[in-house]
Amino acid sequence: MTSTFGAPRPRRAGPATGRRWTSRLSWLTTFGLLIVAVAWSGWLAHTHFVGAGSVIDRLETATLDWRVLLAGQLPPPKDVAVVAIDDPTVDAEGGYPLARDRAARIVDAIRRSGAKAVAIDILFADGDPQSPADRALADVLGKMPSVIAAAATFDKTASSLIPAAEGELAPAGMFAASARVGLVNVSTDAGGTPRLMPLLILTKDGPRPSILLAAAGLGTDSEPVLSSDAVRLGDRDRHLDYGWYLPLRFYGPAGTIETVSAERLIKGETDERLKGKLVFLGVTATAIGDNFSSLFDPQMPGVEVLATGAANLIDGTALVRDVNVRRVDATAAVLLAVVAVALIALLPLPLALSIVVVLLLGWLGTTVFGVFDGYWLASVLPLAAMLPPAALAGSVRLYQDRRLARTLAAAEAALRRFQPRALAVHLAENPDFLMVPEERLVAILFVDLAGFTGMSERLGASRTRDVLKEFHTLVVEELVPRGGVVLNFMGDGAMVIFGLPKGGPADATNAVRASLAMIETVRGWIAEKGAETKLGGVRLGAHFGPVIMSRLGHDEEQHITATGDSVNVASRLMEVAKSFDASIAISEALWKAADVSGLTGPERWEVVAIRGRQEEMTVGLWR
Repeated sequence: MTSTFGAPRPRRAGPATGRRWTSRLSWLTTFGLLIVAVAWSGWLAHTHFVGAGSVIDRLETATLDWRVLLAGQLPPPKDVAVVAIDDPTVDAEGGYPLARDRAARIVDAIRRSGAKAVAIDILFADGDPQSPADRALADVLGKMPSVIAAAATFDKTASSLIPAAEGELAPAGMFAASARVGLVNVSTDAGGTPRLMPLLILTKDGPRPSILLAAAGLGTDSEPVLSSDAVRLGDRDRHLDYGWYLPLRFYGPAGTIETVSAERLIKGETDERLKGKLVFLGVTATAIGDNFSSLFDPQMPGVEVLATGAANLIDGTALVRDVNVRRVDATAAVLLAVVAVALIALLPLPLALSIVVVLLLGWLGTTVFGVFDGYWLASVLPLAAMLPPAALAGSVRLYQDRRLARTLAAAEAALRRFQPRALAVHLAENPDFLMVPEERLVAILFVDLAGFTGMSERLGASRTRDVLKEFHTLVVEELVPRGGVVLNFMGDGAMVIFGLPKGGPADATNAVRASLAMIETVRGWIAEKGAETKLGGVRLGAHFGPVIMSRLGHDEEQHITATGDSVNVASRLMEVAKSFDASIAISEALWKAADVSGLTGPERWEVVAIRGRQEEMTVGLWR
């Protein structure tokens, strides 16, 4: 005999069911989310790639600072120095501006110190050819490679990739004739920090180089040659951002670049520290010279900012953010957005989010190590490109997961009414339970009502169903608390196993005690129903022995089964009980396996033949 009990399995999607018991998003929804991801990330990537400014750029500079801090300070440049008209110089000269002949003495001392070239961050807007002081300055400028300052004015409402000057404040002609001229304008972000220095500015008279580009040419003994995204100095190319902007990388706080006070030079003394170097001359005195905020110093003198840019060009320490870097940024932004949405849509959500976080951290790590190697990769752009579509996909996925969870919870609650609670919980925790058949010792109990057929004829289907429900309730209430698992209700009968889902030493004892208690309970119930049901009583057969527990059936319609001779014996014992006009027939094997202390033993023991078996067996009987 075989007992079966349903063990529902997750159903695959198919034409017969039309349901998808999975939380991943449908291909149509996934495709729609991918379109959103591509559109959003593509727009941001395009904006970045063409060099259009945005709020993302402002956030980007903030993240750049901590990456540069992680990379640490650079060694001071060997080929650039600063001569500062500092507070001691101004005090010694009795104020500022310095007389032209005093400026000439400084420049001449720089020349005699062996400097390669000088770049002067001072605007000499007027000059008198008849003035000995002006002539002295012009003469000394002509004696060494030099570049002097001009300043451009801009319309702040205008925007262009290459800075276009509205006007220009140029040095006097007598000085311009003796030296090259370079614009000293510094480009800063919203926080006042120089990030990108323009190397070329469009003026009404044509394109003009910045002072740091002209000075770098003097410092390398070459003429700078601009290409579409680079500047060639000698035999080296320095990659530039759009509009020929140079991304600065500061060496450290003010004074990191070799700085010499002009106080000594103005007295005619020389300084060996300037030998062979490109020297920037400018004002650093308090409340006179201009200052800018930098990562390492909130008061970085303007002349040192210019010197930093020239040094970056000469030694190649400037950050690289050219068209190729921007292309990498744009590609990463789109790929991260698309991959994040695909993962969230198709993989289990915790796993998908973990992978997305790993990918994002991997890219951020790449941007950090990029700064170590001198590359300015975007960190905020991929984040901004990925988060909105990923959040949208995550929201859709969470909504579907919660909806599916509610559906499955309702289904589980409904299915648990069709299976024993203990077995249902065990199956939920161990989906592969009994996939491999197991032999185990269990107590098997069969019970049914006597006179059920006549009762059902008298009462009709509806009332019979009500009576059966009451009987089944009694079976469950008496047997399940004592460790029994009802594998099957068979009309007016039931089959119960003691030893599922896990066997224990008390299974036989529980079976005997539950059998005796249930008979008394059912008899009381039959007595109450008496006249209406006219039931003849209740019969129970119970046995203890080996069975094979397994799953049988189709992959999608499986049942837990108990098979073997022990099941057949327990079922036939009800016939034995009937033949001896008894209510209970328990095998000697079950009685001996149980702890029966305190129990009333069988009224009689009989050696009986079991239908279908060759060997007789000893059975205990109770009326």
